[in-house]
Amino acid sequence: MSLKAPFPYFGGKSAIAAVVWEALGDPPNYVEPFLGSGAVLLGRPHEESQQRLETVNDLDGLICNFWRALQAEPETVAAWADWPANENDLHARHAWLVGQKDSLQTQLEGDPHYYDAKIAGWWVWGMSLWIGGEFCSGKGPWHVQQGQLQRRQEQGQIGNSGQGVHRKRIQLGNSGQGVHRKRIQLGNSGQGVQQGAIPSETLQLWMQRLATRLRHVRVCCGDWTRILGHSPTIKNGLTGVFLDPPYNPQRRNAQLYRIEASLTADIQAWCLRHGTQPQLRIALCGYDGEYALPGWRIHAWKTQGGYSNRGETANPNRTKERIWLSPHCLQPNQLDLFQ
Repeated sequence: MSLKAPFPYFGGKSAIAAVVWEALGDPPNYVEPFLGSGAVLLGRPHEESQQRLETVNDLDGLICNFWRALQAEPETVAAWADWPANENDLHARHAWLVGQKDSLQTQLEGDPHYYDAKIAGWWVWGMSLWIGGEFCSGKGPWHVQQGQLQRRQEQGQIGNSGQGVHRKRIQLGNSGQGVHRKRIQLGNSGQGVQQGAIPSETLQLWMQRLATRLRHVRVCCGDWTRILGHSPTIKNGLTGVFLDPPYNPQRRNAQLYRIEASLTADIQAWCLRHGTQPQLRIALCGYDGEYALPGWRIHAWKTQGGYSNRGETANPNRTKERIWLSPHCLQPNQLDLFQ
């Protein structure tokens, strides 16, 4: 059964999940260092197996916290996410979430079992209403001062300390995303959603199904390399690796992601070192020309909808999407002997 994350996400790869899994096959071990919306993980077509290992990671603590909380307490997350669309609440919760980021991050990195269901529910609720990027980025001129949201003046009358937020109009169109999108399909029992809100029982069912899928997945928080060493990968046998890092800021809007300047070069270096190992099947996403990986097969594709086509003109980068597939990935229609 195909599942989707209950929030919109820039750069989600649900459209090419089938291509990725055709190349990776059904490896007993799978790692994904840049989880995001988990589109490829959730799009895995193989029957669930307790013998299979799946380890995912993301540097963004709010993303990791959502998946961990959902895994452990789907009903609680759904309860916190079940709230009407309200612009004042969006701005207030946005500011509050930004204030929790640093302490949340350190707790997630220090304790693999830690999560906060309230933060997870409020975050996914806000993500579904926010237009564009920078939700909870910590950027912007608005700050909470003595319990009130105030705009920092250029001269600094309100103060320059602390992280700020942007204020934006809530998502009002019929194509709203995530937990407030107009229609949700859950297998054959999909229900139409009126007024852009999903009934509580449907939202709970959605979260429950996601939690069931995630119950054996290990969710890590931190640097991408922490789950790509010997122990998390080939020590566990044949390993599929899906790399969907933030694209090079020179080729994509840098404000959409937390980007390290050397990330593209570091990922290419890792792929060059490990791409020829027979026990690794690696799929790497990026834009045309972003990586130079001799001997790797390149699959070209283009985005069809979502954020790529919003605005008056289509995103010119939508035709530049590429997947680099390492030499030991399966060819189309090739039999996977490990299945």
